[in-house]
Amino acid sequence: MDRYIIGIDQSTQGTKAMVFDENGRMLCREDLRHRQIINEAGWVEHDPEEIWKNTLQVVKNAVNRADINMDKICAVGISNQRETVAAWNRVTGVPVCNAIVWQCARGEQIAERIIKSGAGEMIREKTGLPLSPYFSAAKMAWIMENVPEAKKLAAEGNLCLGTMDSYLVYRLTKGTRFQSDYSNSCRTQLFNIQTLSWDSDAAQIFGVPLQALPQVTPSDGDYGTTDFDGFLPHTVPICGVMGDSHAALFGQGCLSPGMIKATYGTGSSIMMNVGGQPVRSAHGVVSSLAWFMDGRAQYVLEGNINYTGAVISWLVDDLQLIHSPGEATTLSQLANQKDHAYVVPAFTGLGAPYWDAKASAAIIGMTRTTGRNEIVKAAVECIAYQIADIVRLMEEDAGIPVRELRVDGGPTGNPYLMQFQADILSKQVLVPDAEELSGIGAAYCAGIAAGIYDRKEISGRIHRSCYHPQMEETLRKEKLIGWDRAVKMVLSGGKRT
Repeated sequence: MDRYIIGIDQSTQGTKAMVFDENGRMLCREDLRHRQIINEAGWVEHDPEEIWKNTLQVVKNAVNRADINMDKICAVGISNQRETVAAWNRVTGVPVCNAIVWQCARGEQIAERIIKSGAGEMIREKTGLPLSPYFSAAKMAWIMENVPEAKKLAAEGNLCLGTMDSYLVYRLTKGTRFQSDYSNSCRTQLFNIQTLSWDSDAAQIFGVPLQALPQVTPSDGDYGTTDFDGFLPHTVPICGVMGDSHAALFGQGCLSPGMIKATYGTGSSIMMNVGGQPVRSAHGVVSSLAWFMDGRAQYVLEGNINYTGAVISWLVDDLQLIHSPGEATTLSQLANQKDHAYVVPAFTGLGAPYWDAKASAAIIGMTRTTGRNEIVKAAVECIAYQIADIVRLMEEDAGIPVRELRVDGGPTGNPYLMQFQADILSKQVLVPDAEELSGIGAAYCAGIAAGIYDRKEISGRIHRSCYHPQMEETLRKEKLIGWDRAVKMVLSGGKRT
């Protein structure tokens, strides 16, 4: 009997829907982009209603193109951009403001105010996250302080504040479910990773009402059912929900301690599975949950980078040095390999391991040999440098040597970047033959929960190509010293965390 799974990946740039058969094979994928709403202050927003309509449309497009029997669709899995916050009326479902995107640093003053109050270390101890406007709590606090409708609804008990998974679950279930999974909840900076529950102390400090937060549910739990607003002839269970990076970790088969992956998206998440107990970092890397499945939690170390794939978009859209992302490979290969220019992409500050929201982007080390090709090369290489920084620190924190790095995301199609990543890490880099690991991970999770897939078998269905390190060790160390020097020049305090 044919059975099918729908995977939805609601990401920063757009929304994707994928159809998988009962063997875990992707039959088709459909995408729709949504607007990036950016004002003069650099605030970054999305329209939740636009994302909701796009979600319905990509599912319809994917199912129609797959030409499958809709009666055989058995489960739905969702992965989503994390930290992005939506706020809406619990009764009507109408958003009270645009969603505040994870890239948006408008909560910086709120985070600074809490740090000055002396509560920063307590929040880090409870949530595993350093105080930063990057995470959801400062964004939620900004909404509570600046959106009158949110305050009014909160007083009435009718405000929903949640990450994008909770918004989609609410809309897909026609307002009957307001739930978020553990992996998304732990990224809000309001979730206690020891007690595995919302933390009342953290919520009070940020001024976020606990009753406005979603019910936290296992990643493979019951999130209600959906017919995609009447598109399907029957309702289908939503039974797999994870933040995009966690879903990619699951889809990559990084199920054992010490396994590590890097997702190259608009930004990047580097995530190491550390097992059933949290590991505290001494280097600015954060402790989070990988997921909660089969009645138990699995923990990770994670480092988040604000700008990786977005650096390539900057080359295309803003500098107009290249016409398409694919051109970055060719120009990087043509560049003078002895040029010492570095791009430090701190367009909205730096994330892990620096956590400096005031850092500014810069091109450093230019000479007369630095031209168009060399700037493109430096922009591509900065992606690998940032990821190498975090992998090295995770090895130290966890005390586990990394043998290989599993990677996913659009930029992994750039062979220059992948080879440079292997060289600068001095480790193997494994690139899967599938692109959409976040959507795959969520669909696999849903398929396992629905009894269609076997966990041990499904993780072995992805094939990978391998990049081996080739750079001489002396040259590698020289390049890393140059990168370290360049980063120090843009940090607001003049030194690394």
